[in-house]
Amino acid sequence: MAIHYKCRHCSTHVGTIDHHTVNVSQLGFEALSAEERQELLSYKENGDIEVTIVCEDCQETLERYPEFHTLKSFIQ
Repeated sequence: MAIHYKCRHCSTHVGTIDHHTVNVSQLGFEALSAEERQELLSYKENGDIEVTIVCEDCQETLERYPEFHTLKSFIQ
């Protein structure tokens, strides 16, 4: 099992954590509400977890253009 981090806007693969490196309980997923879990976490058939985040490049763009926060994805 691995945890894969992917940007919600540009779909860039940000990183992967192998289950041997960290215990999933240390990542704080249990602190998410059911709605947040549904929006941010995706469980794959092989047991991997995909976490939707915002990468640094997209975060910088959002800071420069705050009106983009209203869009699900601002990259066309």
